Amino acid sequence: MLKFITGKPLWVNILSAIALVLLLLLIFLGSLALLTKHGETLKIPSVTGQSYADAKKTLESQGFDVQIQDSIYNDTMKPLQVIKQFPEGDNLVKVNRTVYLTINRSVAPFVQMPNLIGMSFRNANLIMRQYGLILEDTIFKPDFAKNSVLDQMYNGASIKTGTQVQQGSKITLVLGNGVGGFEFAVPDFIGMRYSDALALLSANQLVLGASIPDPDVTDNGNAFVYRQSPSHFDGEEKTVNHIRQGQTVDLWLSVKAPDKKTDSTTVPPATPQQ
Repeated sequence: MLKFITGKPLWVNILSAIALVLLLLLIFLGSLALLTKHGETLKIPSVTGQSYADAKKTLESQGFDVQIQDSIYNDTMKPLQVIKQFPEGDNLVKVNRTVYLTINRSVAPFVQMPNLIGMSFRNANLIMRQYGLILEDTIFKPDFAKNSVLDQMYNGASIKTGTQVQQGSKITLVLGNGVGGFEFAVPDFIGMRYSDALALLSANQLVLGASIPDPDVTDNGNAFVYRQSPSHFDGEEKTVNHIRQGQTVDLWLSVKAPDKKTDSTTVPPATPQQ
């Protein structure tokens, strides 16, 4: 073989080498097209909305590879349901193409309960949607701040800001409905223990404005109310003052019960000592 090659002119050897290289190149390109199935395309089936197991089975049966690209939570879809696919359904792609799927999480993630108290109902509802929480119900209570959130509740109880809850949890909002439409006599709180006065405020759907204890009061719950605003009586007219549901009442507290010799519902109470 060596003698055959060396016995030929140089230019013949060069042309032979070039021809051999071209032949090998043609063989390689031909086999490459065969291996990659060049020119062959398939239509991707649409698997959005199917379960992940069914979608994987459908795609793999038609020659596609399947890979989970992302998982998010959507409370309106079933767990492990395909939310999105890439490439999208009905696109023409090469065989052996990988299809990436976004699926719905099987378990809802936890989020921190936002602070909705003091917000308007509209803003609170928007914040809840951003956190993936659902408005279950609204409860109205008398309060000056109409449609303002007074409390946030979960499973029938108030829920504190920062508490971990799952996305999709149902939250009830307590809203103010404005001041009540009718007037009634201001309750007489003078001489009551503070805890009893709070119960009477709640029973009449009134709001505690401020509680002002004397310097020596260490336990508000057992302290006595010796002054209130608005007062039960009008000091000048000696008539009973009136109030509406949702309005506020301020209470002053003392360690000792005030000297209340007569029924303050019939005559004005004595001016309390400051």
